[in-house]
Amino acid sequence: MNAFFAAFASFMWGPWLLVLLLGTGFWLTIRLRGVQFRSLFYGLRLTFSKEREGEGDISHFGSLMTALAATVGIGNIAGVSTAVALGGPGAIFWMWVTGLVGMATKYSEGFLAVKFRKINDKGEISGGPMYYLEEGLKKKWLGICFAAFGACAAFGIGNMVQANTTAIAVSNSTGLNKFSIGLFLAILTAVVVIGGIKRIADVASYLVPFMVAIYFLGALIVIFSHIDQLGAGVMLVFDHAFSGTAATGGFAGATLANGIRYGVARGLLSNESGMGSAPIVAAAARTNHPCKQALVSMTGTFLDTLVVCSITAIAISSTGVWTSGETGVALTIQAFSAGLPGYWGSFLVTMGTITFAFSTILAWEYYGEKCFEYLFGNKYISFYRYAWVVFVFIGAQVQLDMVWDISDAMNALMAIPNLIGLVCLSGILARETRLFEEGVQQGSINKFD
Repeated sequence: MNAFFAAFASFMWGPWLLVLLLGTGFWLTIRLRGVQFRSLFYGLRLTFSKEREGEGDISHFGSLMTALAATVGIGNIAGVSTAVALGGPGAIFWMWVTGLVGMATKYSEGFLAVKFRKINDKGEISGGPMYYLEEGLKKKWLGICFAAFGACAAFGIGNMVQANTTAIAVSNSTGLNKFSIGLFLAILTAVVVIGGIKRIADVASYLVPFMVAIYFLGALIVIFSHIDQLGAGVMLVFDHAFSGTAATGGFAGATLANGIRYGVARGLLSNESGMGSAPIVAAAARTNHPCKQALVSMTGTFLDTLVVCSITAIAISSTGVWTSGETGVALTIQAFSAGLPGYWGSFLVTMGTITFAFSTILAWEYYGEKCFEYLFGNKYISFYRYAWVVFVFIGAQVQLDMVWDISDAMNALMAIPNLIGLVCLSGILARETRLFEEGVQQGSINKFD
């Protein structure tokens, strides 16, 4: 079974899917006339504006922080370092390319999520790919497929994998047993998720900015402590982006194809553009126009990939530890330890891993819950939330090799119907984006209310 799911996950995340995800981003960039370049600062300002009109359960800021809670996670610490370790410094360049075109994809997901969202029996907002596939594309069976894959993926990559990562990190740091860690983590999760999206968004609005700021500050200290090597570290990215990297030190070398592959793959896995998860929470945002939330959603990819991932990557390249032969979290710890005194480097990366993983558990509960609601209605949502808490405890205890592979495969399967919807509905996206921009210019649409 392990061998089967490992092979299946490897096939699903093969070059064909990376080309499909990246190609969709390029296509949407063209159809939307480079909206991510023209309107990034407007989107960032919208994030912090007080939207007083329109339906929704949470603010622009709350929706973005919840989405970032899911995306700013292990991928930013272990994923980036793995890309550099396997693809060389040039992989960072391709990660940037992925982030830039992924912003157009995330814009499109946010727009369609608000455009086709619904109000459920409890008066709460429900939206996401399953709704725009059903209402916009008129393909309910694709919506059902997405929801089924999303509900399964949530319990894996969003729950058990994160709980297991947290338990290992805490156990290695403190010596506590996994039973105690899992129990505490389950209780903490229950306190938040049983309160629904408003409580999840409230916690994310405090936790995400705090954890990103601390991690960002630590990375800056590392970079400035090696300021004399910063220029060389950045040049490595561009020098190796189109040529591959020769073997040096403990680094085994990487071809140009590997640099592109790992840069694109880790970039996509980090920001989740095209996966269809983030638009589920984008739909809950309080807004009076789909384009406003689309712009806010777009900034999530910018912050995740072009800010947080970049700061990790530059710390690794400027300290020179990328040649050590280490990979994953160990490589990031090595980079931070090179610039922070004593055990602070290891401590900061470990704490970042724990908080990032916990925030992901909270956000993915909402994603999975909404997929479950689409399939079975909201009658059993309480049952789903309690089951989620139980699986957090279980995930902290067991080996998860197969869970990782099944989760990877389900994530890939989520992307396929979502990408179909994005491409087929790109005409609506382009038309309404153009009308919105004209309305803002003419003054008929208020930019921030």
